[in-house]
Amino acid sequence: MASVVEYKGLKAGYHCGYCDSEEGKASCGMWAHSMTVQDYQDLIDRGWRRSGKYVYKPVMNQTCCPQYTIRCRPLQFQPSKSHKKVLKKMLKFLAKGEISKGNCGDEPMDSTVEDAVAGDFALINKLDIKCDLKTLSDDLKESLENEEMKKERNSKKEESNELIHSQAIEEKLGSGEPSHSIKVHTVPKPGKGADLSKPPCRKAKEIRKERKRLKLMQQNPAGEHEGFQAQGQPPSLFPPKAKSNQPKSLEDLIFESLPENASHKLEVRLVPVSFEDPEFKSSFSQSFSLYVKYQMAIHQDPPDECGKTEFTRFLCNSPLEAENPPNGPESGYGSFHQQYWLDGKIIAVGVIDILPYCVSSVYLYYDPDYSFLSLGVYSALREIAFTRQLHEKTSQLCYYYMGFYIHSCPKMKYKGQYRPSDLLCPETYVWVPIEQCLPSLENSKYCRFNQDPEAVDEGRSKEPDRLQVFHKKAIMPYGVYKKSQKDPGEEATVLQYARLVGQACSERMLLFRS
Repeated sequence: MASVVEYKGLKAGYHCGYCDSEEGKASCGMWAHSMTVQDYQDLIDRGWRRSGKYVYKPVMNQTCCPQYTIRCRPLQFQPSKSHKKVLKKMLKFLAKGEISKGNCGDEPMDSTVEDAVAGDFALINKLDIKCDLKTLSDDLKESLENEEMKKERNSKKEESNELIHSQAIEEKLGSGEPSHSIKVHTVPKPGKGADLSKPPCRKAKEIRKERKRLKLMQQNPAGEHEGFQAQGQPPSLFPPKAKSNQPKSLEDLIFESLPENASHKLEVRLVPVSFEDPEFKSSFSQSFSLYVKYQMAIHQDPPDECGKTEFTRFLCNSPLEAENPPNGPESGYGSFHQQYWLDGKIIAVGVIDILPYCVSSVYLYYDPDYSFLSLGVYSALREIAFTRQLHEKTSQLCYYYMGFYIHSCPKMKYKGQYRPSDLLCPETYVWVPIEQCLPSLENSKYCRFNQDPEAVDEGRSKEPDRLQVFHKKAIMPYGVYKKSQKDPGEEATVLQYARLVGQACSERMLLFRS
């Protein structure tokens, strides 16, 4: 499979949903017709993020509210006092139907669609209709077949990351037009090297406990099933309950067994986002109704702004191609809805992407009638536990990405409370522990977190001529394509794209030029 993207360039001077500035927002974006999970992983590690099939990157030193990519490290995560309160509140509710009084102020992951894409539905709608995928995919299919014939003639010593074969499948796009999406199979690259930011020092006792926990998990890897994590049935890979003198682990608090006569039953189901999937299809209308109820109550959206088209486009359409490698998680990689079923009805849905190195949170919507359960916090803690569970089988999958951290926006600062966590340096794209970033952010909205003044972006575009272009039914390196180009603006656009996606992605992804 190859990623196929159409770069849309810079969009500046539009409304910001965080500070309400009329024209302070600036971002660059591209339409992803299809995308491999490895390419998307590499893009989010350069500050990109998706909303439906639109993938965008804030212009950090220009936008009014800089959005820093944040990730939590679940393997070292310890729930705070307030996190434990939320988990205990859920257990009490499930066991005895108790509803605790008091503050249920809750911050769901990415509580604003502004975070998704500047609240600019119109932009996406226009882009969606403008992208004529029918001709694009037919052209690509044809060009790939030609490549195929050439390759067969030329040599048997193919590089593992070269395009091997293509297969077109029918897919419904957001615009409602049937079209072909394109698959070009490549062998996934091996995992990345060591992480540059070391975790902050921890007490020896903590480290010993962590080691013991991981050892116990390794001794008993059986019984893992990501799809159904029924309350009261801890997967057997978790260690036995902590002794009374040890703090309870996140798993102890989530999967504490309930009495036989419990008042309620909670079940979490992982459903692939695909209209071919029977579970996704059968729960679609219930899931959609919940989304409408949430958007209207929590974000005061008018009904015409949260219709089936918007829901499908933003939360069901994904450019990510599902992959099921033998060493990957049981669910495979791709986009999923994690549905929270309470007594047989959906009360919350976490939209997530499962990628080679992380679980990435896209959005959460929930039933406002259950706000007292702090479902935003509860679902984030479940997603952290879920990441730990996936890590058991797929050891390089060990991070939980929470989207963007916006220090200048009080309602988005809650993401910094899931520790330990790191922010992405907007200039060198290395991860820096959040504690080291906060003092700088107090002084300035925009910061370079990497303290080494000599450090540069190691993944930057060094050889733009090797960038892959898809033009007039053919795939060619940019070095060949530019010879036929008269428009002086074209080079600037392509080089801007290359700089933002980095060398590795520019060589793997196909940049569509009309």
